[in-house]
Amino acid sequence: MIGQFVTSKAGHDRGGLYVVAAEEGDFVYLCDGRLRKVGNPKKKRRSHVQPVNRLVDAELAGRLSRGEAVRDEEIRYAIKQYVSRN
Repeated sequence: MIGQFVTSKAGHDRGGLYVVAAEEGDFVYLCDGRLRKVGNPKKKRRSHVQPVNRLVDAELAGRLSRGEAVRDEEIRYAIKQYVSRN
């Protein structure tokens, strides 16, 4: 699920588009590069997010899954590309 686009189904951020930066048990860590930076992701239960059937590009998803450094600009660009295609 790391590197997948999701929308929030619950909470004050309902409807927001995020990228899954990490997973831990029943929780996922979400970032959007603006309010939720890669260094301070939002911790949310899996049941409170709706997966979108798209992933960020393979190179970025690989770096996220390996825990390598990812910049907020890259996350913002990926979200911008997804929104412009839909």
